[in-house]
Amino acid sequence: MRYTLICNDKPGQLEMRKANRGAHLAYVEETGVVEMAGPFLNDAGEMCGSLLVLEVETMEQAQAWADDDPYAKAGLFETVSIRPWKKVIG
Repeated sequence: MRYTLICNDKPGQLEMRKANRGAHLAYVEETGVVEMAGPFLNDAGEMCGSLLVLEVETMEQAQAWADDDPYAKAGLFETVSIRPWKKVIG
Protein backbone atom coordinates (compact mmCIF):
# COMPACT_ATOMS: atom_id res chain seq x y z
CA MET A 1 0.00 0.00 0.00
CA ARG A 2 1.12 3.54 -0.61
CA TYR A 3 1.27 6.28 1.99
CA THR A 4 2.07 9.94 1.48
CA LEU A 5 4.11 11.98 3.90
CA ILE A 6 3.50 15.70 3.70
CA CYS A 7 6.09 17.48 5.80
CA ASN A 8 6.33 21.22 6.43
CA ASP A 9 9.61 22.63 7.71
CA LYS A 10 9.78 24.92 10.70
CA PRO A 11 10.21 28.50 9.50
CA GLY A 12 13.78 29.64 8.89
CA GLN A 13 15.30 26.15 8.88
CA LEU A 14 16.78 25.95 5.38
CA GLU A 15 20.30 25.54 6.80
CA MET A 16 19.14 22.66 9.04
CA ARG A 17 17.58 21.02 5.97
CA LYS A 18 20.79 21.42 3.97
CA ALA A 19 22.91 20.11 6.85
CA ASN A 20 20.83 16.91 7.09
CA ARG A 21 20.08 16.39 3.40
CA GLY A 22 22.88 13.88 2.79
CA ALA A 23 21.74 11.69 5.68
CA HIS A 24 18.12 11.96 4.56
CA LEU A 25 18.96 10.93 0.99
CA ALA A 26 21.09 8.03 2.26
CA TYR A 27 18.16 6.89 4.44
CA VAL A 28 15.83 7.03 1.44
CA GLU A 29 18.27 4.90 -0.55
CA GLU A 30 18.97 2.42 2.28
CA THR A 31 15.35 1.75 3.17
CA GLY A 32 14.13 1.21 -0.40
CA VAL A 33 10.48 2.05 0.33
CA VAL A 34 10.29 5.54 -1.18
CA GLU A 35 8.56 5.41 -4.55
CA MET A 36 8.90 9.13 -5.25
CA ALA A 37 9.83 12.21 -3.30
CA GLY A 38 10.84 15.82 -3.54
CA PRO A 39 10.91 19.10 -1.66
CA PHE A 40 8.25 21.77 -1.54
CA LEU A 41 9.54 25.20 -2.55
CA ASN A 42 8.66 28.61 -1.18
CA ASP A 43 8.17 31.77 -3.27
CA ALA A 44 11.95 32.30 -3.34
CA GLY A 45 12.48 28.80 -4.76
CA GLU A 46 14.01 27.50 -1.51
CA MET A 47 13.21 24.09 -0.04
CA CYS A 48 10.64 24.36 2.76
CA GLY A 49 9.09 20.90 3.15
CA SER A 50 8.85 17.43 1.67
CA LEU A 51 6.40 15.21 -0.16
CA LEU A 52 7.16 11.49 -0.16
CA VAL A 53 5.26 8.46 -1.38
CA LEU A 54 6.14 5.29 0.51
CA GLU A 55 5.35 1.72 -0.51
CA VAL A 56 4.82 -0.11 2.82
CA GLU A 57 2.22 -2.51 4.20
CA THR A 58 0.83 -0.55 7.16
CA MET A 59 0.36 2.91 8.60
CA GLU A 60 2.60 1.82 11.47
CA GLN A 61 5.43 1.11 9.03
CA ALA A 62 4.92 4.50 7.39
CA GLN A 63 5.00 6.19 10.79
CA ALA A 64 8.12 4.28 11.81
CA TRP A 65 9.84 5.30 8.57
CA ALA A 66 8.87 8.93 9.15
CA ASP A 67 10.09 8.84 12.75
CA ASP A 68 13.50 7.46 11.70
CA ASP A 69 14.03 9.98 8.89
CA PRO A 70 17.13 12.07 9.70
CA TYR A 71 15.14 15.23 8.95
CA ALA A 72 12.61 14.29 11.63
CA LYS A 73 15.32 13.30 14.10
CA ALA A 74 16.97 16.69 13.56
CA GLY A 75 13.69 18.45 14.42
CA LEU A 76 13.27 20.01 10.97
CA PHE A 77 9.54 19.56 10.59
CA GLU A 78 6.80 21.74 12.02
CA THR A 79 4.09 19.33 10.84
CA VAL A 80 3.96 15.85 9.32
CA SER A 81 0.82 14.31 7.85
CA ILE A 82 0.70 10.65 6.81
CA ARG A 83 -2.20 9.44 4.69
CA PRO A 84 -2.99 6.32 2.67
CA TRP A 85 -2.87 7.07 -1.04
CA LYS A 86 -4.07 5.30 -4.17
CA LYS A 87 -2.11 5.79 -7.37
CA VAL A 88 -4.44 6.28 -10.34
CA ILE A 89 -2.37 8.11 -12.95
CA GLY A 90 1.35 8.00 -13.65
